[in-house]
Amino acid sequence: MQRTLSDAFVRSVKPLAAGRLEISDLRCVGLWLRITPNNIKTWTFRFRDRATGRPGRATIGQYPAIGLTAARSAADTMRQEVAAGGNPARRKRESRAGAGAATFRALADRYLAEHARRHKRSHARDARNLELHVLPRWRDRPFAGIKRADVIELVERLIAAGKPTLANRIQSLVSSIYTFALDADLIDANPCHRLKKRGIENVGKRVLSDGEIRLFWRGIADSLRTTQRIGLGLQMALLTGARVGEIAGMRRNELERLGEPMRAAWIIPADRTKNGREHMIPLVPMARNVVLNLLALIDQDEQYLLPTRSRRRKGPIRPNSLTQAMDNFSRRLAGDTSAVRTWRSEPPTPHDLRRTVGTRLAELRVPKEIRDRVLNHTSGDVGTRHYNRHDFADEKREALTRWCRTLNVIVTGSPGARVVPFTQKRG
Repeated sequence: MQRTLSDAFVRSVKPLAAGRLEISDLRCVGLWLRITPNNIKTWTFRFRDRATGRPGRATIGQYPAIGLTAARSAADTMRQEVAAGGNPARRKRESRAGAGAATFRALADRYLAEHARRHKRSHARDARNLELHVLPRWRDRPFAGIKRADVIELVERLIAAGKPTLANRIQSLVSSIYTFALDADLIDANPCHRLKKRGIENVGKRVLSDGEIRLFWRGIADSLRTTQRIGLGLQMALLTGARVGEIAGMRRNELERLGEPMRAAWIIPADRTKNGREHMIPLVPMARNVVLNLLALIDQDEQYLLPTRSRRRKGPIRPNSLTQAMDNFSRRLAGDTSAVRTWRSEPPTPHDLRRTVGTRLAELRVPKEIRDRVLNHTSGDVGTRHYNRHDFADEKREALTRWCRTLNVIVTGSPGARVVPFTQKRG
């Protein structure tokens, strides 16, 4: 949009409902007014670098702190700088950033502090992926010097290591960091812009067979070179379908009515669930017994059921401790049974335990609506999201009771109760 700007127009112009509104001032070449949907008005100067021929943009400042007259004056000064071969955007960045602040490490720290920790529930995963997969190669490099080819090289290393899904996650993370830098006027372009995901991801289909379930259940809590607690935590994943992050952070004050076997429950608060909604998991007898065993293994004043053994920090174990425990279990399997062979050929992950619960509930004719409630899947249906406040506590307890009876038969070989059709209760 182009027009001759005036003080009255700048003061009264309204933002678009979605997306940015950008208006070029016909009286001052290169001066633009940018308005976000939140009605934040910013003056910018657009130009073309005479040395490279590339377009650039320098921020002048926000309105009304900088009025139209001052913005035009600043744009005139920048235009003269460009005519003399300068680049006002680069000059501003260099003046703001010292040598240390110009490194990728410094940019990553800003991204985590100013964006990820404020807006993303997965900020801890971002920090971990940076530390493990990005910073070892880019830590001290100037972030403005990292090009598209560098991103491709970083991603291809992970694909070559047999980690295509992780490669795509790292590419998305790097793109998010550079989008943050672009919005903060630290760079002119995102090296990941329109870069297609290079890793080919396989949709998860792994479900444990009866033999693999027996192998897992009988060995996971005592054959690992780790604490018994982690094995019990993995058993909880197969009993409840809970996510590993939720299990790793399980707290004593999240447990209710443990003294009542038919009413015991684990209430995961909204700030610990993936969808941001409180999740009630009924603790049917087998799950309740695992929880009681976990409580017996910790001190009475310990809040976390799976406390870390690290000397450098306090709190619960990290979720990847459960994943590593599954890997260790797979590597130490002995024997040549069919279950061992299939396990070795495609080692399951903790998420496969969750998928197994969902699949087995379907085999037990548990309706999808109840399965979704057990696994805390968010429904896209407006009525379900906004109007259905029935918590399905009884239905979830019945579903998990049926699954644990089946699991007990698989593990012990003892005949269980006759399986009857699932009856959905109405609230």
